[in-house]
Amino acid sequence: MPQFFINRPVFAWVIALFIVLFGLITIPQLPIAQYPSVAPPSVSITVNYPGATPQTMNESVISLIERELSGVDDLLYFESSSDTSGTATITVTFKPGTNIKLAQVDVQNQIKTVESRLPQTVRQNGLTVEAASSNFLMMVGLTSPGGNFSEADLSDYFARNVTEELRRVAGVGKVQAFGAEKAMRIWVDPAKLISYRLTISDISTAISQQNVQIAPGRIGDAPTVYGQQTGYPLTVRGQLGTPDEFRHIVLKANVDGSTVTLGDVARVDLGLQTYSFAVREDGQSSTAVAIQLSPGANAIQTSQAVQDRLTEMAKALPDGMKFTVPFDTSPFVKISIEKVIHTFIEAMALVFIVMFLFLQNIRYTFIPAIVAPVALLGTFTVMMLCGFSINVLTMFGMVLAIGIIVDDAIVVVENVERLMSEEGLSPRQATEKAMREITGAVVGITLVLTAVFIPMGLASGSVGIIYRQFTLSMAVSILFSAFLALSLTPALCATLLKPVTQESHQKGRFFSWFNRSFDRMSDRFESRLTRLLKRTGRMMLVYGALCGVLFYAFTRLPSSFLPSEDQGYFMTSIQLPSDATLERTGEVVKKLENAVAERPGIQRNLSVLGFSFSGSGANSALAFTTLKDWGERDGATAQGEADHLQAVMSAVPDATVMSLLPPPIAELGNSTGFTLRLEDRSGHGYQALSEAVNQLLSKAAQSKIVTDVYVDGLPDGTSIDLSIDRQKAETLGIAFSDISQTLSGAMGSSYINDFPNQGRIQQVIIQADAPYRMQLKDVLSLYVRNKSGGMVPLSEVVRGEWKTSPLQMVRYQGYPAFRIAGNAGPGYSTGAAMAEMEKIAAELPAGFAVEWTGQSLQEQQSASQAPMLMLLSMLVVFLVLAALYESWAIPLSVMLVVPLGLLGAVIAVVIRDMPNDVFFKVGMITIIGLSAKNAILIIEFARQIYEEEGNLIKSTIRAAKMRLRPILMTSLAFTLGVVPLMLAVGASATTQHAIGTGVFGGMISGTLLAVFFVPAFFIFVMTWVNKISSAITKKP
Repeated sequence: MPQFFINRPVFAWVIALFIVLFGLITIPQLPIAQYPSVAPPSVSITVNYPGATPQTMNESVISLIERELSGVDDLLYFESSSDTSGTATITVTFKPGTNIKLAQVDVQNQIKTVESRLPQTVRQNGLTVEAASSNFLMMVGLTSPGGNFSEADLSDYFARNVTEELRRVAGVGKVQAFGAEKAMRIWVDPAKLISYRLTISDISTAISQQNVQIAPGRIGDAPTVYGQQTGYPLTVRGQLGTPDEFRHIVLKANVDGSTVTLGDVARVDLGLQTYSFAVREDGQSSTAVAIQLSPGANAIQTSQAVQDRLTEMAKALPDGMKFTVPFDTSPFVKISIEKVIHTFIEAMALVFIVMFLFLQNIRYTFIPAIVAPVALLGTFTVMMLCGFSINVLTMFGMVLAIGIIVDDAIVVVENVERLMSEEGLSPRQATEKAMREITGAVVGITLVLTAVFIPMGLASGSVGIIYRQFTLSMAVSILFSAFLALSLTPALCATLLKPVTQESHQKGRFFSWFNRSFDRMSDRFESRLTRLLKRTGRMMLVYGALCGVLFYAFTRLPSSFLPSEDQGYFMTSIQLPSDATLERTGEVVKKLENAVAERPGIQRNLSVLGFSFSGSGANSALAFTTLKDWGERDGATAQGEADHLQAVMSAVPDATVMSLLPPPIAELGNSTGFTLRLEDRSGHGYQALSEAVNQLLSKAAQSKIVTDVYVDGLPDGTSIDLSIDRQKAETLGIAFSDISQTLSGAMGSSYINDFPNQGRIQQVIIQADAPYRMQLKDVLSLYVRNKSGGMVPLSEVVRGEWKTSPLQMVRYQGYPAFRIAGNAGPGYSTGAAMAEMEKIAAELPAGFAVEWTGQSLQEQQSASQAPMLMLLSMLVVFLVLAALYESWAIPLSVMLVVPLGLLGAVIAVVIRDMPNDVFFKVGMITIIGLSAKNAILIIEFARQIYEEEGNLIKSTIRAAKMRLRPILMTSLAFTLGVVPLMLAVGASATTQHAIGTGVFGGMISGTLLAVFFVPAFFIFVMTWVNKISSAITKKP
């Protein structure tokens, strides 16, 4: 193939230009994301049952739905959570790669089978089944800077005019509102009810009968009588539309002609549908919604589309209203990609400087400088065809590939230059001879470097998706590089290079000094190598000792999944005692806002009262605090600010405050650290499960390996248990349904029907007015009507008892469970922390078990797959080399160098106190291929010379010295190419350190040790092969 392109250089240029053209067309079409869709896809089911306790929700709703979910295809796990707000969420998580749209339909079909068995209120409110990311992409707020609009006005305007518009934006999966639209609120006065001998049920019945839609038909509609010439539609206003009209609803008509209207017993106004949440933005009341991505959607594009839509809608906003985006995760994604691109450019610049240093000629440097961008542009085209995006992983793969893709071109150019200099050949003659010498090495290196990544693509789960991103970006760029090295590079060498002599390198004082110094170093290298090869046995003993050091150091590396990153924001969870009201929670939030306002590195803060990722309730709040840009912080970090805020808020009485950083991949959890579920698999009951979790937390608190271990949920709280004397109620002629309706309507808030309001259908809701539902005596003072028409107080048949009960109940895989989260102790990794938690959990009573979830589950799977992937990569490389060289011995001498590269990688991360995470594993597999590449460059030439001359030691020494320059040049190019990763600062710096450090260290050791040990390996292996061959030959 090289000869074909040497004869047809224009053909080679045309192919290269086609690759460039397709790449340039492809790049703008590729989506941009921080990470690909790594997390397993999930579907969420939301159930609303106003007034229901967690126990009621579990028994009458969740257990029925979960029973059907077990039959869903490709199910990974499911989890449910219900709290005292009357809301339950069931999250169904599927195996990676599942078609989420089909999975959503499957879940909906399973729910349909049990929908008829669910309580009427649940069916009436409806079940929502959505496929969306579990984490928030951004928050969109609506404020009134001048105070012209109330929070209710803002919430209603948002619900009417904005929410549906945002749902229609491409990429938006779910819009979660932290406000409510307006509703016709019927605030009942129970004392007035009893004075008129009326009940809550009477009000509900009257509204249902008098606020209805009527379809009266037409006058003269077909079939008509003979001679009917005209027809007219009838109109009648059945539904009421204003508070005044509702006040005039007749509840009771007396025989004297007087009436009792709704206004006589209740206060009627346009209030909010729910008062469960409140939003504060930088200390001011506001309303807001959270935007969640649809599965597979692009964060940057979706965020930009949402903001573009807000800009359009802002033109129609009433004066005094303003849209805000107080929280947005997409800037970090964008900055991360930009930082990696900057690193990419820096790496290319360093690589080309190294090439110029060694090649010392602009023309020689120009050829690899042309080939490298062509190979990278071709990679973008393949990424597009495979449905990949431009993300941190693919860009890291390309950064690592920069130093590799120039290798092939450097090897070709360096060999052509050597032949022209030493043998006085013309550029064309030198190119033809060089390609005959090195084509085998180029092919071998390419096969090894691509084969080493093949097993990575076979990994399962989220880690498999991560590995495949690297596999594609690196392997494809290497294949393009090899193709260009056998096509465009020889064509360029034959046409662009000029004849040189050995004296050509003496031009220039610096290069003259450099060449003399390098020649002296080469001579010293040859001398020392000659002495070392006389002691091959000792070198093999040293090699064995180095392997022992590698094993010892590697097995003691702390494990992790992905490095924690400063993403420019942190979250603060606030929990008050269970009896705290929203007003009391708001006072704590104001203290947090004051603490945030004092920090110069913080840009803005948004707090949502009544909500947290752990569960909803008036005693909960969640704050999203965004820091200034990395260049404006003056040393502030997200972790530092979070620690400071938590320390300040720890002084607030009765408040549990936890400031947390988001996880590296948002879809895999809500915070950094580890997450697990403690399950009751034997039906011990909630009390026993609570005791088990307390035992687990108590022992975890005594361990140095884990810290901040807590129950991620709402704590148990005080409640009033109402017991109904059913037998006495029956004796008094009271229907149980009347008791239920009275309690729900007065204390819970009961949805009756709908009414039209300015073009939108909104709800009519009945509830006792605030002064009449503050204490237990208010409940017992309610009246119901018995069968004989008498009025009976609930105190006759209802008793209230104070007790402690769960405010939230969680089920995991159908078992009652507790969510537990925590962090690794100082100096320990999440892997060590997970092992410690499993050890502690093993001491719990029988029947209790723990399961990892979210990021921890993926980390566990990653750790279990890593050793097999490493061994499989080495086996694949060995087999490829065996097939290439038709020998078992040569591949063995190549593979023996791999531990030397891995040793440097392990030492580098130990020095920088870094864990064995996914990025380090990727780096190790890269080092396997690069270490083998250096060995191939020596062994390929040593084998050729040995076959020609027959002296094993001299052939090996000559080959090692001959290939020293290209090995050092390519290795130095690659090593300097990853220096920007290792020294990165700002956004995504931790991730860049994770990928760069191990590769840098591995390349240093894999080069400096390999140039001495590879010749020894080759001689050692070939000596044994010759002995075995001789022994076989001598046999009769």
